[in-house]
Amino acid sequence: MKRIAIIGPESTGKSETAQQLAQHYQTEWVPEYARFYLDRLDREYEQDDLLEIAKGQIAWEDERVHYAKDFLFCDTNLIVIKIWSDHKYGETNSWIEDQLKSREYDYYLLNDIDLIWKPDPQREHPHLREHFFDIYNKYLQDNNLPYAIVSGYESERRKCAVEVIERYFS
Repeated sequence: MKRIAIIGPESTGKSETAQQLAQHYQTEWVPEYARFYLDRLDREYEQDDLLEIAKGQIAWEDERVHYAKDFLFCDTNLIVIKIWSDHKYGETNSWIEDQLKSREYDYYLLNDIDLIWKPDPQREHPHLREHFFDIYNKYLQDNNLPYAIVSGYESERRKCAVEVIERYFS
């Protein structure tokens, strides 16, 4: 079972990429738990909520892995939560940091910022996509994690993702 995390700034098609890849490979994908959690929150989120989101994301991932074959595509992972927490609060909960060190993914897809921004109540920084993209890219490089940048519109993005996955895992 190969775990592939799809990460990147807001509004870069992570969910769509995860769904399309799961369909292409006839396997499972893990939605972004933060959306589920925040949709049910009746207040502004706080730093402690990020810990609950991280735990929920991991639980969903650990559940879906039992139904996946060959690949499990994860729409986001704890890297996204860490980078968001560091940006918004200046730090990341130590539990999240510890999980980042112990959880392994076989590959990362970093979604490029070449898609048009789509407004959404949960998206906060349309003007910082390049800034966040650079942070994700640096994090992956600094931690020597295997990854590729995925770009293109609609079917081009899916095709790009499939090509890099096939190349890496062949």
